[in-house]
Amino acid sequence: MDAERDGTIRGPDLPAKPGLLERRFRLAAHGTTVRTELLAGLTTFLTMAYIVFLNPSILAEAGMPHGAVFVATCLAAALGSAVMGLWANWPVALAPGMGLNAYFAYTIVLGLGYTWQAALGAVFISGCCFLVVTLTGLRAVIVDGIPRSMRIALTAGIGLFLAIIALKNAGVVAASPATFVTLGDLHKPATVLAILGFLLVAVLSVRRVRAALLIAILTVTTLSFVVAGNTFGGVVSLPPSLAPTLFALDIPGALSTGLLHVVLVLFLVELFDATGTLMGVASRAGLLSPDHRAGLDRALMADSATIFAGALLGTSSTTAYLESAAGVEAGGRTGLTAVTVAVLFLFCLFLAPLAGSVPPYATAPALFYVACLMLRELAALDWDDLTETIPACITALLMPFTYSIATGVAFGFISYAALKLLTGRARDVKPVVWVIAALFLFKFVETGGAH
Repeated sequence: MDAERDGTIRGPDLPAKPGLLERRFRLAAHGTTVRTELLAGLTTFLTMAYIVFLNPSILAEAGMPHGAVFVATCLAAALGSAVMGLWANWPVALAPGMGLNAYFAYTIVLGLGYTWQAALGAVFISGCCFLVVTLTGLRAVIVDGIPRSMRIALTAGIGLFLAIIALKNAGVVAASPATFVTLGDLHKPATVLAILGFLLVAVLSVRRVRAALLIAILTVTTLSFVVAGNTFGGVVSLPPSLAPTLFALDIPGALSTGLLHVVLVLFLVELFDATGTLMGVASRAGLLSPDHRAGLDRALMADSATIFAGALLGTSSTTAYLESAAGVEAGGRTGLTAVTVAVLFLFCLFLAPLAGSVPPYATAPALFYVACLMLRELAALDWDDLTETIPACITALLMPFTYSIATGVAFGFISYAALKLLTGRARDVKPVVWVIAALFLFKFVETGGAH
């Protein structure tokens, strides 16, 4: 029994020999077992499996083929998690990031009018930049140079942006010529199902059910066949073709002047989202000690490399998932947890018919719940320092009100630099902030403020 737990093989007259899993993941050194790691991987997967339904739904609104994006999502998540597990030996799973996919679809493509191929090119370029700053050590310099208030605002603002998208998809809010937005028709079956789905997510989350988001999506989808006229397309089939999105990125289109600030925003969001997640999950797993420095460097590299790999497959930016903390809480301490997640995402490839049957109002509750969680970051702001909180609030509020993450980030950095300068506190501003603010200001002057 002990041999089974610690991944070793014992002979009758021979000393213990490390098994394959023990040699690869050093389970004993991390105080874990194969069974614990597998259960931790399953826990992490259940908390983030909603992305295989949500990501294709969001990117399809940008005109991307739903089936191909579904396959790209599963493959990007499997590849990223496998690289993280096998190379860095960290229990952190990766997948296309929430917020980043919304920025891709609603700002770059639908807002700015670029093709989704050019948007993939922008993701690829931002991934290359991300890899360069990681290799050169500039990643730490940039992260240290951005004020904490702006990092908080970035997370909260994306949460507000996701919230308005979710409410729109649910039919809770609708367009109004008089007030811009107004209350939608609450008598529609789709809207009622979305509201019930959100209540289900909230209740299950309070009761600490790991797969709360996934259960809500599947429940609303099931009910939609009965009361909302949705068509059931089946559950299992061979994966759709990846050809429509594979290597479809348009790098020359992404290098056009209009997309340069888009690359900058992608880079910044990826930088803080991924770095913060990695540090947070690693801290819970006890992986930030000097003994694990090599693992940290490899984790940062794995996270960086999978961004442009996802772009080549045909999905928005791939990033580390905070849901990995659920697996860590379940005992995951090594890369075997992440590899387990990777294998489970590969199994998801055969669920394309089910993914295609999920309507937008079924994923809206999960999207809105994620948005609510992201807003809690605002509590960490120093509300006594107006030179910090005002730019943070500008950043967070302008994202949903201009329907553009890029605009919120731009005005946030510009206002931060301006307030510090005009109040005699310019020395508090790191050079990185001046550079970012200047780039965005130049963009607004050049374009007259049009997106």
